[in-house]
Amino acid sequence: MNGRDLVRAVKDIGTARGRRAWLSAWRHRRADAVGLPRRGAERARVPGLLTGTQPLPGGGVLRFARAELVVRVMAGGAVFWGWDGAGPLPSYAVVGSGPEPDPRAVLEPDTEGGWRVVSERVTVAVSRNGAVEVRTPGGTVLRRESPPRWWEPVDPRTGGARWAVRSEVPADARFFGLGGRAAGPRLRDGAYRLWNTDPKGGFGPGDDPLYLTMPVQLVVADAGTHLAFHDNSWDGRVLLREGEEGAGSGPDRPGASEMRMEGGPLRCWVLVGTPARVLQGWSGLTGAAAVPPEWALGYQHARWGFGSADEVRRVVAAYAARGFALSAVHLDIDHYDGHRAFTVDEEKFPDLPLLARELGEAGVRLVSIVDPAVKVGDAVHASGRAVGAGGAFVRDAAGREVRGEVWPGECAYPDFTDPQVREWWGGLYGERLARGFAGFWHDMNEPVSFKPFGDATLPRSARHALEGAGGDHREGHNVYALGMARAGWEGLVRLRPDERPFLFSRSGWAGMQRYGGTWSGDVETSWEGLRASLALVLGLGLCGVPYSGPDVGGFGGAPSPELYVRWLQLGAYLPLFRTHSAIWAGRREPWEFGPEAEEQARAVLAERERLRPYFVTLAHLARRTGAPYVRPLWWGAPEERGLRDCEDAFLLGDALLVAPVLECGADRRAVRLPRGRWYDTATGAAHEGPGQILLDAPRGRIPVLARAGSVLAVRGADDGDGAGGGVELEVWAPARGRTGGGVVIRDPGPGFEAGVVERYTVRWVGDAVVVEDEAGEVVRGVRVRGV
Repeated sequence: MNGRDLVRAVKDIGTARGRRAWLSAWRHRRADAVGLPRRGAERARVPGLLTGTQPLPGGGVLRFARAELVVRVMAGGAVFWGWDGAGPLPSYAVVGSGPEPDPRAVLEPDTEGGWRVVSERVTVAVSRNGAVEVRTPGGTVLRRESPPRWWEPVDPRTGGARWAVRSEVPADARFFGLGGRAAGPRLRDGAYRLWNTDPKGGFGPGDDPLYLTMPVQLVVADAGTHLAFHDNSWDGRVLLREGEEGAGSGPDRPGASEMRMEGGPLRCWVLVGTPARVLQGWSGLTGAAAVPPEWALGYQHARWGFGSADEVRRVVAAYAARGFALSAVHLDIDHYDGHRAFTVDEEKFPDLPLLARELGEAGVRLVSIVDPAVKVGDAVHASGRAVGAGGAFVRDAAGREVRGEVWPGECAYPDFTDPQVREWWGGLYGERLARGFAGFWHDMNEPVSFKPFGDATLPRSARHALEGAGGDHREGHNVYALGMARAGWEGLVRLRPDERPFLFSRSGWAGMQRYGGTWSGDVETSWEGLRASLALVLGLGLCGVPYSGPDVGGFGGAPSPELYVRWLQLGAYLPLFRTHSAIWAGRREPWEFGPEAEEQARAVLAERERLRPYFVTLAHLARRTGAPYVRPLWWGAPEERGLRDCEDAFLLGDALLVAPVLECGADRRAVRLPRGRWYDTATGAAHEGPGQILLDAPRGRIPVLARAGSVLAVRGADDGDGAGGGVELEVWAPARGRTGGGVVIRDPGPGFEAGVVERYTVRWVGDAVVVEDEAGEVVRGVRVRGV
């Protein structure tokens, strides 16, 4: 029990919920004592020396004295290897049956008694003692994994093997990824836990782990970029140490990554290439990102504590009266009856369908929170107990339902690793749709069970179906929220097949993008929380989850007008743009921060609304290519080391560079530019990169620069009906003697249509900038800037 746990435990003992949480914690501890036998003595094992090989399509099997390794290069260049019979499937991350082996890849002898698999894009070399190297076709080593080590119980009845594997990367390499990390996006030296965790209060850059972890590393070095994914959902830790380049003739010290897992298979995927190619390959492996509805790319307002339907109407009317664009309002747990999911407090919200219709007429959707914990004894609990032969809920080793303490009181937990349970749960969203809700956000799904001490989740001995394989919470914990997202997504598709769902989740795992996005969770209200918000979005995008965003203003405190406006300015350029706050925290409506902040917020919201068609394009491109909306500055030039170390600015698609203000009192800031010409969108001034410039950042705006030659889809001027104009093209002039271009994908409607890709070319003709479509026809009515 740490200091925070002790303080919370002392406070909780004085409340009824706290006393129930104490009892729940002791029950869980006893369940683990009974359900998880002590490991006892262990013996260490390493592969030993290579004894033989067997070719297979795409690679082969390599047999060692005490282990076996399968290595395959897949079509498209993805590399897979697994130890001791671990194959690509079953997997919660990999879609379908996974990629097919590359028939052109061959297993052949290597130097010093090793073997290698040679393919067009990558070479995988295995030494005679089990070290695995991933090399470029030219022979440069991108990653080297030392022979793994297992610790196996002497008594096999006490569990499976723990394992550790150490990797080396080039000395100049930088680490990114591992899910949502507040200290990122570049991951410094330290230990990072792989266990989805509610940090139990507002978090900042020093808090780890958070809600959504995944064993996905993106490594960027001069030699190339690669992504490594150890497909294992068990609890573990990753220890990172950046390398050091030798001064003068001194030797380099390579960077190092050590993974220590408490169980599960030792298997790994590696993808190599440019950042764009790597993320495209990752999308192909784990699934294309869901495209949110067009309205979900606008500004959304949430609050824990709206209190009543009348309060919702008052807030929405106030937005409309001030001319602020508003796409959605989110209702938190206070709209439930006794905090019970799939219910409504009929006194405070007497006619939700009517409220939803009224908001819909004003262009505002209603979004509902959904928690997984089900109140014991209510109607949802009764229906869940009738699912299948054993009911829908997680059970302990003795077959009893696991109970925890959550907002409604004593709760049971659906087992989302069971297909029958997912089908049952997905059907429950029909109640939400009938109430008029248009979207859903999943909360408390790490999953959380309130405890005054220890890990606030289910006992590790709790039993899960795990798609029929069976197992306990040590394996099921990290994929619990992924299963909930799948259940919700598939249920909504069945219930409303003509509309793509809007769903985002606090927790998840690799492949989360298939079912929607995520948000920051309870980020603290501080300048450090603001910085952590950007780190989370960038890091998640590099792990394949492109749609995310923070609680603008932080969750639990009262931001100053300056902090609120700066957070709003950042949020306007992130995919999920949502204000949200706790019931005890300060309000988040722009007019609550004074007349000056209100006018500054007006400009921010108007610019987000103007750029919404650009976000539509980015959403469809993310699905097609795997490229995140929000990208690090090094995205197009990973070889530029200055860009690899820049963490306070980002690219929004290919066209815009956004430099948010992350420090109190700042009215200017340095901006590092990638190669090429960049225009200040506020002043029109042109700047040449690469290099660093100093730009004004007054309270009312942040530096935003447009790439020369870029094409953006934007919303045109209001046509008089208050709904805004149609989609127009905004073009930034290329440098003289150069050309530019871009793509636009317009919203194809609420369904699952892919949208038509429009490609445009930008060039100078005499003294004019001309925009041409794919057919070579000149496009009229284009707004040209930078001339």
